[in-house]
Amino acid sequence: MTGGQLMSSAERRLGPFWSMTRSQVYRELPALADAGYVRLGKPGPRSSQPYAITASGKRAFGRWLAEPPGRDAVRNPHALRVAFGEQHAATQLKDLYSGATEYHTQALASAREQAKEVKKGGDNYGSAALEFAVAYHRAALSWLKTAPGA
Repeated sequence: MTGGQLMSSAERRLGPFWSMTRSQVYRELPALADAGYVRLGKPGPRSSQPYAITASGKRAFGRWLAEPPGRDAVRNPHALRVAFGEQHAATQLKDLYSGATEYHTQALASAREQAKEVKKGGDNYGSAALEFAVAYHRAALSWLKTAPGA
């Protein structure tokens, strides 16, 4: 897969609960190639560069899966702004809450649909991970209803 194809695939599978950027994907691919975890394929149209995982890359992935996952890194831009709520005008807070509610409502609907489709395809683990995104967006919507100034 090319970097763009990898990004699209990762967005579909992981996007509802794990954020990533194109620049991260394109930055890591040469490093993975240098480490011998992926190999470069034959360049395609418009100089697109496909990559394929190597046996060494599969072993490294297996080792990574076996490591402890570490702590969650919670970074919610809405909660960050609410933490400084006293510095906001009332209309700013209303707009903040409105935008956050719209975002989480749409993200919840999308995550629910993805979880349903993935489960229907027989991927119970992928579905379980997507259910985390469903629960997260539900919790965010619940919190938004009770936030001060809402």
